[in-house]
Amino acid sequence: MATIREIRRRIKSVKSIAQVTRAMQAVSASKMRRAQEAVLATRPYAQRAWTLLTHLATEWGEKAEIHPLLQVRPVNKVALVLLTSDRGLCGAFNANIIRQALEHIEALPAPADIVTVGRKGRDVVLRQGQSLVAEFSALPAQPTLADLTPIARVVMDGFLDGTYDAVWLAYTDFINTLRQEPVVKRLLPLTPTELEKQAMAEYVDEAEMPEVLEYIYEPDPRTILDAVIPRFTELQVYQAVLESIASEHSARMVAMRNATESAEELAQDLQLTYNKARQQAITREIMDIAGGAEALAQVRAT
Repeated sequence: MATIREIRRRIKSVKSIAQVTRAMQAVSASKMRRAQEAVLATRPYAQRAWTLLTHLATEWGEKAEIHPLLQVRPVNKVALVLLTSDRGLCGAFNANIIRQALEHIEALPAPADIVTVGRKGRDVVLRQGQSLVAEFSALPAQPTLADLTPIARVVMDGFLDGTYDAVWLAYTDFINTLRQEPVVKRLLPLTPTELEKQAMAEYVDEAEMPEVLEYIYEPDPRTILDAVIPRFTELQVYQAVLESIASEHSARMVAMRNATESAEELAQDLQLTYNKARQQAITREIMDIAGGAEALAQVRAT
């Protein structure tokens, strides 16, 4: 059994850990609120952009060749963008999305190249010998669209030059503070008529579909498509990163809260053990004193 001094040292150590995890929980809660606000702020723009894109693609597709990022072709090779975190201590956040992404890759009918965002995903991909073509890490705490444009450009350029026939996006969808869902959605080709298969599906499901009317655009629809479609693809990546960041902070907040509660329970158990050990030590000392007094009394009586 541990000595009283060792138990006291363990109690002090556990309480120190509880203070650290409580502070990390507070920090993650603050970051999660900011990330959630950023997620919600981009959805109105996504809805309007999707409405415009749907109308333009429908009208233009009937008149001439559609935009290259809208072309659906036989799948011979694909790319997958995997969004994870740079740091751990966030429960099963990284493990869940990595497992979902690897299972999706195994189910694909064609070989896949992987683009990772975050060190955790990169490390797993390298350990498993998967085809890693690019990796991005150390993103700002509050990334802007310009910070994430290179990620979208890597896969867009690969799709445009024919290297990839489809691009998938694996990220963790932020539902609420206690629920984050790993999902794999298609990024390219864009399919305006099949919203449920697109990465932006849940963000633009409330968008109003345009009426079948013929509008006059200035400049022409093709020029607008050339500007809107790449921008909307970048927006999909941006939205997914925001969702992943909010999910990461939420998962870390919950993990740190659980760690704090566990540390407090352990400290209570150790305190009880300490009290019992101290009581036993006191009892032994009293018994020793009583035994010594009894022996002395017997000696005096003789």
